[in-house]
Amino acid sequence: MTTALLVMDMQNGIVERFAEKSAPLLAVLEGAVAAARAAALPVIFVRVAFREGAPEASARNQSFSALAKSELMSENGPATQVHARVAPLAGEITVTKRRVSAFAGSDLDVVLRSLGVDSLVLTGIATSGVVLSTLRQAADLDFKITVLHDGCADSDDEVHRVLTQKVFPRQASVVSAGEWCALVA
Repeated sequence: MTTALLVMDMQNGIVERFAEKSAPLLAVLEGAVAAARAAALPVIFVRVAFREGAPEASARNQSFSALAKSELMSENGPATQVHARVAPLAGEITVTKRRVSAFAGSDLDVVLRSLGVDSLVLTGIATSGVVLSTLRQAADLDFKITVLHDGCADSDDEVHRVLTQKVFPRQASVVSAGEWCALVA
């Protein structure tokens, strides 16, 4: 079994919006990324960004059309770059997605299959966004899934709790980053 750690939407613009939660989350993710690297597991960074003019952001898409108008989510803009505290090293893969799920509008599935990955460890912002959407699609694609409950954050603590304690365990193992790091050490 080949496992990959997905660090999702930990990009400057999103981390800044979660300012009160981002410092402890970044510390947890630094440890998880270090553990994955030490275990020679692929670490794949997923970010959301749009091409110039955001042709992939339909006016019918309530959340993305508003972002597209602001031009904050341009592919080369500072807001879409992976936060420096968890930034990819040379040779590590960054996937750009066009929707909420890490799979939607990206080449993530192709990358995972080419690497022989069949098990995913999910982290990122937001629990009710990218983590939930990616978990559901990964389950439908028959990946074994682990969620690091303290490696995710959401603007609503109760939503995070319900997802990590009641919803995610139906399709994934849910553990702390410390537990996962000990397993891969």
